[in-house]
Amino acid sequence: MRPERHNAVKLLLFLDVGGSMDPFVTLCEELSAATSEFKNMEFFYFHNCLYEGVWKDNRRRFSERTPTWDVLHKYGHDYKVIFVGDAAMSPYEISHPGGSVEHMNEEAGAVWLSRVLHTYPAAVWLNPAREAHWSYSQSTRMIREIMNERMYPLTIEGIDDAMRELTRKR
Repeated sequence: MRPERHNAVKLLLFLDVGGSMDPFVTLCEELSAATSEFKNMEFFYFHNCLYEGVWKDNRRRFSERTPTWDVLHKYGHDYKVIFVGDAAMSPYEISHPGGSVEHMNEEAGAVWLSRVLHTYPAAVWLNPAREAHWSYSQSTRMIREIMNERMYPLTIEGIDDAMRELTRKR
């Protein structure tokens, strides 16, 4: 990434942690270390799909959560959003209340993703899984659809394409 091009970007980074994302931990840690590239960058963790709570410290994921509503109200609409995750989960986690594997979610993950996209129209999803495998997973196809096809591979080229999408005029 070129600092001169992206240092004015204000960014919210949502990182999927746990389960199928474990092989990508180092790669995601490198992304969260990119704070110097951006004017303002805040990062939050989630598991599988975004729901009503996110967290800043994965060791305290059950004790120190931030309500997603608070994130949506705290950061201005000029923030760009990047989700990082393999989108590999049960389709019920996206489509149904109570579908989460960790807790009883009152609203489907798709509802929360749609709220983020409504609040922050400049949003993309970076997927560390091989792009050739995306079509094999129903949940990946669902997330791509919710994201209006703005899913990119977590590669140098994919990140460049995602940044072009985030910085284009709306």
